[in-house]
Amino acid sequence: MKKSLLKKLVDAGRISEAQLKVARQNQATNGGSLEESLVKLGFIDEKAVAKFLSSAYKIPYVDISKLNVDAEAIRLIPVDIARKYCILPVFRSKRELSVVMKDPLDLFAIKDIEFLTGLHVVPLIAEESVIKGSIEDHYQIQDEYSAFDQILKSFDTVESIEGVREEEEEEEENLDQLKMAAETAPVVRLTTGLISQAIKQKASDIHLEPFEHEFRIRFRVDGTLRTILTPPKNLQAAVISRFKVLSKLNIAERRLPQDGRMRVKYQDKVIDFRVSTMPGLYGEKVVFRLLDKSSLQLDMTKLGFEEKELQVLERAINSPYGMILVTGPTGSGKTTTLYSALAKINNEDVNIMTAEDPIEYDLKGINQFQIKEKIGMTFAAALRSFLRQDPDVIMVGEIRDLETAEIAVKAAMTGHLVLSTLHTNDAPSAVTRLIDMEIQPFLVASSVVLVVAQRLVRRICPECKDVASVPASQLSYIGFSPQEIPKLRLYGGRGCPKCNGTGYKGRLGLYEVMPITDPLMELISRGTDTIEIQRKAIELGMNTLRENGLKKIRQGLTTVDEIIKATAER
Repeated sequence: MKKSLLKKLVDAGRISEAQLKVARQNQATNGGSLEESLVKLGFIDEKAVAKFLSSAYKIPYVDISKLNVDAEAIRLIPVDIARKYCILPVFRSKRELSVVMKDPLDLFAIKDIEFLTGLHVVPLIAEESVIKGSIEDHYQIQDEYSAFDQILKSFDTVESIEGVREEEEEEEENLDQLKMAAETAPVVRLTTGLISQAIKQKASDIHLEPFEHEFRIRFRVDGTLRTILTPPKNLQAAVISRFKVLSKLNIAERRLPQDGRMRVKYQDKVIDFRVSTMPGLYGEKVVFRLLDKSSLQLDMTKLGFEEKELQVLERAINSPYGMILVTGPTGSGKTTTLYSALAKINNEDVNIMTAEDPIEYDLKGINQFQIKEKIGMTFAAALRSFLRQDPDVIMVGEIRDLETAEIAVKAAMTGHLVLSTLHTNDAPSAVTRLIDMEIQPFLVASSVVLVVAQRLVRRICPECKDVASVPASQLSYIGFSPQEIPKLRLYGGRGCPKCNGTGYKGRLGLYEVMPITDPLMELISRGTDTIEIQRKAIELGMNTLRENGLKKIRQGLTTVDEIIKATAER
């Protein structure tokens, strides 16, 4: 740390001369940088220093986890140089290279990088520990894919195979050549490597994205997308065709969307992939959803429910009849909650039937049926047939229309337990959504027994979890009282190789659980609006998503930023 910065920190009252002296003694004994000593001794917060430096020298502070790190930029600087100066190259333009640095005033580092790359360095600022973790993460990925460099060079012969061009007189491509390219050993090794990396990194999705001059491959890990590889554009058609072959899709059809599945065996476990293709301006975008049954969490006690909420849910799923609704946006974990509930009540004396689109996981002992709207197998049609199959419990993937809603309500009122999902922002809105679908209010009040709204937030990485500081204004904004704020002990992740430098590892749920008690039934029967229903539910003890998030912050499980993102107030 530069002397000028140390002086600024002292002058600003961030550290005292006495603390600086102790940190120097610690550094002399234990080694490392003076900044590391100050942070380890608890005299300063690493993120606060980075932001102070950013403000003092007008250099942008960045959150590396939110950056799309350019694989080409990583290749420009050897890993030993990146470690030596604690820097991470993140983006290259024609004449400039954006580099995240712990010390953007390190002129020796900047000169070395400019000499090495021939590019002008644009410095950015982040915490030292986050940069170190990100270096290990991105260079590890680069090392694992460096073997592909020779593979990629072997494709000079297929330069004529390009992405689809949306033109009236599109020139027919040689499909035989495309099939041959897709089956060559280099393409097979590349696609196999991508699949194995996605499984290792516990990615939920793989995105293959064609652009005009670029072919980008990204993974979604813990809800966040990151660029993994940018192969040459001339490999686009061959790689996409290889994945389509594996998914048993028609490689000749590139004008219409297609859906498929594939199954791979990896380290003695079988993983399903749900595949979707969509024709775009510069080729087909392909998205794979990884469905790893071994990682499916079916233990309701580990999903993130508070004890009281879990008891309410367990009471509801053991009811002989009624409707349980789970609401939330796409990707919020609704299916996992439903599967967990079914697993809890699944035994030999219960006939459980599900209608799903698509069936994400194969559950032993449960009768699962795939919706196929093209041939008339809709949710409504499946429900009608279910009622003639002597079911005890019915799970409907989603209530999308009035017909499905009417049959589900009828089933719930005639001795069946019905579980389903709706797309609403909170629990009270689910009730009014059914009424908006033209279900009579008294029928809604009589059939629905419980509504659960949920979100997913990232969990603080346990390996690099540390005390964090958050401005009082932000804590007040999110809902902490002025009396509680001084007593709060907050945590965050510094960033490490285990969490890819993000500070987060895994996710947990936020839940808003609203049982339909007599006072709420009365309000619903009268057609009361959402605000009034919410007010009464809170009065009866319901915790909102935001309040549940505050509990998770107090427990040191997640951060203020995550709760703000997941529970934006209306």
